[in-house]
Amino acid sequence: MLYYGNNLEVLKLHIKDESVDLIYLDPPFKSNQDYNVLFAEKNGSQSAAQIMAFEDTWHWDSVAYGAYQEAVTSGGRVAEAMEAFKRFLGQSDMMAYLAMMAPRLIELKRVLKPTGSIYLHCDSTASHYLKMLMDSVFEPENFRNEIIWKRRVGMSSAVHKSNRFGICTDTLLFYAKSKFAQFRPQYNIDDPDYQRYIKERFTMVDENGRRFQAACLVNPSYRPNLIYDYKGYKSPPNGWMITEGKMRQWDQEGRLYLPEDKNARIRRKSYADELKGMPIQNLWVDIPEINSQAAERLGYPTQKPEALLERIIRASSNEGDLVLDPFCGCGTTISVAQRLNRRWIGIDITHLAVTLIRVRLRDAFGETVDYKVIGEPTDLAGARNLSYQDQDKYQFQWWALGRVGARPVEQKKGADKGIDGRLYFFVEKGRAEQIIFSVKGGTVTVAHVRELTHVVDKAKAAIGVLISLEEPTGPMRAEAADAGFYTSAELGNPKYQRIQLLTIEQLLSGKKVDCPHSVSSVEANLTFKKAPKAKREPKQKDKQSKLSEHSSLG
Repeated sequence: MLYYGNNLEVLKLHIKDESVDLIYLDPPFKSNQDYNVLFAEKNGSQSAAQIMAFEDTWHWDSVAYGAYQEAVTSGGRVAEAMEAFKRFLGQSDMMAYLAMMAPRLIELKRVLKPTGSIYLHCDSTASHYLKMLMDSVFEPENFRNEIIWKRRVGMSSAVHKSNRFGICTDTLLFYAKSKFAQFRPQYNIDDPDYQRYIKERFTMVDENGRRFQAACLVNPSYRPNLIYDYKGYKSPPNGWMITEGKMRQWDQEGRLYLPEDKNARIRRKSYADELKGMPIQNLWVDIPEINSQAAERLGYPTQKPEALLERIIRASSNEGDLVLDPFCGCGTTISVAQRLNRRWIGIDITHLAVTLIRVRLRDAFGETVDYKVIGEPTDLAGARNLSYQDQDKYQFQWWALGRVGARPVEQKKGADKGIDGRLYFFVEKGRAEQIIFSVKGGTVTVAHVRELTHVVDKAKAAIGVLISLEEPTGPMRAEAADAGFYTSAELGNPKYQRIQLLTIEQLLSGKKVDCPHSVSSVEANLTFKKAPKAKREPKQKDKQSKLSEHSSLG
């Protein structure tokens, strides 16, 4: 399930008590900056055009005070913590941030199963306050780890003057719902220390080429019941570590190292390839951040590497479990949960994020993912309601552009006027053409068609599309028809109306932009950075079936 809306409202209205197995959240850090989504240009380079995904700036106002009151009236340790924060921080931006987080953490605890866990991703700006808040919500005894993730090498701080040491880490606060929370230790087989350990300790090789070390089988304590000779090898004074029956079993399995000298000790073959790797501690230095060349980089400002979420999901959930991300952004948690055969719920307050997630799931998994989007308009009345919302005029635009797979243009001063979105398609030999979109939520006139025609001419675009809530008038249709057709010799000179008028009602009924190729196809659509294909992990029952088959074949 993918929900569009305020996560606090979604949690209260739609998520049942104790229904979620794992929660990961990466909320804004109160870092006082705007987060802009970067898109790729049609030639693959980074675009100068940006779209503000959200404004990470918090202020103490009536909304913050209302959230604070809600947290205080909930009573208990949360109320005590919030009152203490208020006395210490006053009516500050940080207090507004904590007031926003408190009721959400309370709801997240409610929906979490007794066997569930929560990972809160933050940085040093607010991590100390958030840990105290998490203690008050989840109880101090349920704190499991403060995980430090080294996300970059921090070379920039070494070459620029600064009044402090460089910052290259984030923090993950890991809490359990109760003592019954599930957890599976994780290992890193590629850890340099682990590889060095294998090379130094596992120096022997058997007849099959498997590296092993000969481990001691002498019991450290006196065990008279384990004193016996075996194949001419005398028992050690304290006895062996295993019974004679176990000794025979390991001998049959080829797990004993029997030295030529009968006065030497029998030892156990400990094979390197049977070890899982270096156990993961609470310092994670083996997962780099997503660099500018990474295949999984989609251009979303707070995107986290899939390896980070994979470690968390594998450690604290099983196949078929339900994973929740209430600030899901571009959908990394969702994508990894899907690949690892978990069920998932994502929540985000922007239609831009919802569109990015749709594209990401399609690119990574094709059309096989079965999910629902809740909170988006499904009829004309819902679309009108979204267009009337004054708090964010861009949500209606983003939603409408998402229906056709177009990307929004930047909202900053100097952005292309008259252009709300763009869509690209290939013609031949990598040459791309663009489709320009204008979205209107109110009354439309023939002047809007003329303006779009002018913009298309100026931008040398192939096609212009006017998306409107209201039905276009007769003069508008005539003006659009007068703009003529787009043709391409490389494509065999098919005709496409150069200025197209689409209504929201038509989009809801499935009507598409009339253009070369299917711009909804992964190959043709150059609008968003393409997510790499994901190889879904075989389900556990499939793994067991393969293991059984292997076993039966001997």
